[in-house]
This record gives sequence, C-alpha cells and structure tokens, in this order.
Amino acid sequence: MDFQHIRLDRGEHIVWIVLNSPHTANALSAGMLEEFSQALALLADDGAPVVGIRGEGKGFCSGFDLGQVGKMGTAALDPIADRARLQRNLDRWLAIWDHPKPVIAAVHGYCLAGATQMCVFADITVVADDARIGEPTIPIGGGYLAPVWSTLVGPKRAKELAFVPGNWIDGPTAVEWGWANHCVPAEQLVACVEGLAARIAMTPPEVLRIKKHSINRAAEAQGFRAAASHVADMDALLHQSPAVHAVKARGEAIGLKALIAEYRVAPTTPLTPFPINSED
Repeated sequence: MDFQHIRLDRGEHIVWIVLNSPHTANALSAGMLEEFSQALALLADDGAPVVGIRGEGKGFCSGFDLGQVGKMGTAALDPIADRARLQRNLDRWLAIWDHPKPVIAAVHGYCLAGATQMCVFADITVVADDARIGEPTIPIGGGYLAPVWSTLVGPKRAKELAFVPGNWIDGPTAVEWGWANHCVPAEQLVACVEGLAARIAMTPPEVLRIKKHSINRAAEAQGFRAAASHVADMDALLHQSPAVHAVKARGEAIGLKALIAEYRVAPTTPLTPFPINSED
C-alpha cells in the first residue's frame, strides 16, 4: 500500500507501523487513523510475527488532531454522529487488542491524549526514559481515556491523572504504575524492542496467537472490554454540556495556545504545593 501518513519498516522479527508525520507531532489525523487501520489489517497475515508501533521524530504522538478528529470548534455537534466518531476511533484500538499477532508500542518523547489510549490496547508497552505520557491540557473530554487507563493503573491513579488538566507521568513512573512494561534509554528504545521481538518470535505464531487470546479472555473476565464499552457514550454526552461549550468558546476568542497556557500546571507526580506552573 502507498501510505502518506505512516510507513511500514519490515524486519525479520518485527514489522513497525511508524507514525510518520513529525511536522504535525504525529497527530492522529483522519488520514493517519485510516492508514493505521489498513496497515494493522494487512499485517494480520503478512510479514513478521510481531507488530510494533512507534513514532517518527521528537515524540511518539501528540494525540488526536483537534482540527479533524478532536472537534475543538464551537459548532453544534450531532450527538449521534459524535458518538459514532468516538466509537470508530476506539474500535481502531480494539483491533490492536484483537489482532492475531503480539503488538508492542515503543514510546519516546511525548505520548498524549488519544495516543495513550492506543498504547493501553497494545500487548506490551516499552517507554523511553524521556517519555512524557499525559492527558490533554484543555479539559473538554469526559472520561474517554481514563477508564481504559484504570484497567492498568487502578482507579485512584486514573482519577489523579484525569482530574488535573494536562497531567502527565514520565517513563519510570509509567512502569511503576503498571502502564508500561519497561523503561529504557531513549537511544536504545528501538533496539530493545527489536530484541524483545526476536525472543518472542522463537514461539511459533499459532502458539502466540492462542496465548494472546487466552490472556485477553482473562483480562476481559476482569472487565477490560466492559471498561472500554461506554467511553464513547460518556464523551459524546459531555461534549453537549454548557461547560465544555464555554471552554471551546474561550478558545475561539483567545486562541488555542493562549487557552492551553491558562490550563497548564505542574504534573502531580511528584506532588508539589499549588500553584507551580510548568515551564514546558
């Protein structure tokens, strides 16, 4: 396939789906999302036994493109269409969960908003020591991300992350919380994941497929799929609220960058007295 927003880097043990739009911070545009789904489907029965996901450039992914997918504007939303859009995005990540091959996310630099949701559905996540994994700065979402986070980190940590605008954790904290498997030096991230894939590839593909399916069933018995089943509904509901419309209207009045600056505060890990503004 001739991709414009991603590329496939094929190796013996792993095929990388590379988010390849560094000039937009690898934001999840409509085109990138569609190509990602096409690539994932293609690799179900093509290429190496392990699938990897990584980002080109300074960071993994900045989240959903607010101009195309995140719907930052104040124009009235059709709640039915909005819910369908949100569910369609979630179904793309469920395709990672249901994929017949092991899927490893390799995260460096920034990994924000919808990108963090993508990684939750990966089978294994390896983060670089420079990773910054966090929520959107502008509080206009209604539990689209944190409920699936809670299946990995628990409800208290998911709430802490979600309640504070733009809250984020670093790579070592992501491992401590259980969001990621390993934290490695940034310059070794790809090599470490490729080494992990080589070890995984020693297990026959048919065995890997059943092992993944079996562990997924155990996770689903504990509520993983149920946790993901309502998030589109809740987010679409909140998008109709006066509070969200007011935040969006202020963004149109003062500009997106100024609005982000108003909500930017220090992360809560480690916890510090308030207010201390982030310098990032």
